[in-house]
Amino acid sequence: MPLGSFPDKIMADLIEYRIVPFNPRAHLYRVTLVVDNPDPGGQRFALPAWIPGSYMIRDFARNIISLRGSCGGHPVQLTKLDKHSWQAAPVEGALTVTCEIYAWDLSVRGAHLDCTHGFFNGTSVFLRVVGQEDLPVTVTMEPPPPEEASGWKLATSMAPRSVDAQGFGVYEAPDYERLVDYPVEMGTFREIAFMAADVPHRMALTGRLLNLDEERLRKDLSAICAHHARFFGDLPVDRYLFLTMVTGDGYGGLEHLDSTALMCKRGDLPSPDMGKASAGYRSFLGLCSHEYFHLWNVKRIRPRVLKEADLSQEVHTRLLWAFEGITSYYDDLALVRAGCIDTESYLELLATTVTRVMRGRGRLKQSVAESSFDTWTRFYKQDENAPNAIVSYYSKGALAALGLDVSLREATDDSLNLDDFMRRLWQDYGKTDIGVEENDLETLAAELAGHSLQDFFDQVVHGTGELPLASWFASLGIGYRLRPARNQEDWGSAGRSEDDDSPRHALGARYRQQGDFVELLQVHEGGAAQAGGLSAGDRLVAVGGIQVTAAGLQQLLDRQASGASVEVQAFRRDELMCFRLPLCAPVADTCELWLLPDGECSDAQLLRRRQWLGK
Repeated sequence: MPLGSFPDKIMADLIEYRIVPFNPRAHLYRVTLVVDNPDPGGQRFALPAWIPGSYMIRDFARNIISLRGSCGGHPVQLTKLDKHSWQAAPVEGALTVTCEIYAWDLSVRGAHLDCTHGFFNGTSVFLRVVGQEDLPVTVTMEPPPPEEASGWKLATSMAPRSVDAQGFGVYEAPDYERLVDYPVEMGTFREIAFMAADVPHRMALTGRLLNLDEERLRKDLSAICAHHARFFGDLPVDRYLFLTMVTGDGYGGLEHLDSTALMCKRGDLPSPDMGKASAGYRSFLGLCSHEYFHLWNVKRIRPRVLKEADLSQEVHTRLLWAFEGITSYYDDLALVRAGCIDTESYLELLATTVTRVMRGRGRLKQSVAESSFDTWTRFYKQDENAPNAIVSYYSKGALAALGLDVSLREATDDSLNLDDFMRRLWQDYGKTDIGVEENDLETLAAELAGHSLQDFFDQVVHGTGELPLASWFASLGIGYRLRPARNQEDWGSAGRSEDDDSPRHALGARYRQQGDFVELLQVHEGGAAQAGGLSAGDRLVAVGGIQVTAAGLQQLLDRQASGASVEVQAFRRDELMCFRLPLCAPVADTCELWLLPDGECSDAQLLRRRQWLGK
C-alpha cells in the first residue's frame, strides 16, 4: 500500500485524534478524540498500562489531569471504571473526548514536554476506543503556541497525509495498535540522513551537541543497518527513524515497528578527533544496533502471547531470553562484522557481558526462562538484592545465544549456525506474522542440528548451573579466563593479563562516596560485608579505626593482615554501629578474552572463528 494511503471504503469510518503541546511550561499536552459512531450503550475508553518492549505496569493514566466529553456542544458524563478506563453516557452523534496529560517523563517509554522539545509515545497520550481498535485513525499534530516556543519541527515515522514543511499536520495509521507504535519528537532537533539497503533512514538528535562528527556517525549507522538487512535478506520497511535524546547522563532504547526511541550521553557521540571508537561510542552504536535488530526480532518475529498482548495487564512468556538475549548477542557482534569496531574491541564488549553474569549469585538461582517470565515483578523492579536473587535475560540470554551458535556449528560441521536459525525464524514467523509458541525455538534448533538439543536447553535456558563458557570459547579459537576485579570499574578486558595486580581482600559490595560517608549500594552474597552483618544503605565511617573514603577503601582493606578480621564503623539509619568483617580473598568473576594464536588452533577452529567474526 502506498505511503499515506488507505482504501476509501475504510476511510469512511475512522477515529480522529488531535494533539497539541498547549502548555510546555506546565508540561501539558491537550489531546482531543472524536468518535463518529460511539457505542450506543455508552462508549468505553482506556489508556494502556504498559508499552510494548518495556515489561512493567506503568499506569500511564495516572498522568491524565482532566478528562471531559461532549456531543453536539453539550457535556457528556464520563464515568471512571477502573484506574485506566472510562465509559461515556450514551449519545446520538459524534462523541468528543478531550484530556490534558502531564508529560514530565524524560525516558524512551513515556511522554515529555517543556519549552525545548516535546516527545511522546502513543501509549501515554492516545485513549483506546474500546471495540473500535481496528478502525483506521488520523492524528493532527500541532506545534506549541508561538509565545511558548518557536522554530519547532516534527519527526515521526507515521504516514503523513497532509503536513507542512516542519512536519506538523495530519498523519494516519491503519489501526490503534499501529498508532501507538509511532513515537513522536518535536523541537529544534538536528537531523542526519542516510541510505541503507536502498531505504531512507534518518536520525533526529535532540539536545545540545558538542563537536559532533556527523559524517562518522552517518557512515557507521549506515554500515550497521546495511549489515542487519543483509543478515535477514531483506528490509521490511520503506523508511526508518532513530529518535535520539542527548543528555548529560542518559542511556536507553525502545524498539518500534519502523523506528526507535533512544537516549544517550552527550559524550558518547563521536567527535572529529576521536580516532578509535571510544567505549562510550561503542556503547551507543551497540544500542542503535540492538534496537535496529529488533525491527525483525521482537517487532515481527515475536511470541504469540505478545503478538496478542492486552496492554491493560501483564503478559507472560518464557521466551524473552531469546528475543532480548539473542538481540543482545548480535548487537555488538554486528559492530565488528560491519567494520565499525575491531576484534579486540568486540572481545572486550563480550568479556563485559560475561562479567555482568558472573558478578551476580542470582545466576545460580534463576534460569533465563524464569527471568523472562518474572520480568514484570523482578527484572524491571530491581532492588538492592537483585544481584543475589535474579539473572538478566539480556546478559545471560546473550551468552545462551553464544552457546546455541556454537552448538549449531559443532552439530553441523559448520554448515549451519545461529545466523541460519534467525533467518529461518524470519521466514517462518516474521514474514508470515505467526506468533512463536513457547517450544518452537527448541523444535527449530533440533531440526537444524539434525538431533535434539534438549540437553542444551535444559542446562542453559531452563537450568541454573554454570555455563560451559570455556568450552564454547575454545570452540571458536578464543582464550578465556576469570580473574578478580582490580576495582569497581573493571568489567573485563580483551587480552590476557600478565601481571597479577588484583587486590588482596574484597569487601563484597558495591559502594559510592556520599558526602562524608561511603554508602553501600549492594551487598553481595557470600562476601565479607554480608558475613560481617553490613547491609545496603549502610554508611561507612571508618575501617580499622581510620576514616574511610570510596577512593581509599580498597587500600585500607589490602593493608590488613590476611586471615584476620577488621572492625568497621557505619551508620545504619541514624545509629552508629560496629561490625567485624572477615578479610576475604576476591572472587574470580571478571572475564578476559583473547584470540588464541593460530598455532594453537586447529584449521576447523580458525575457520569457525573467521566465520563467526565475519572476517
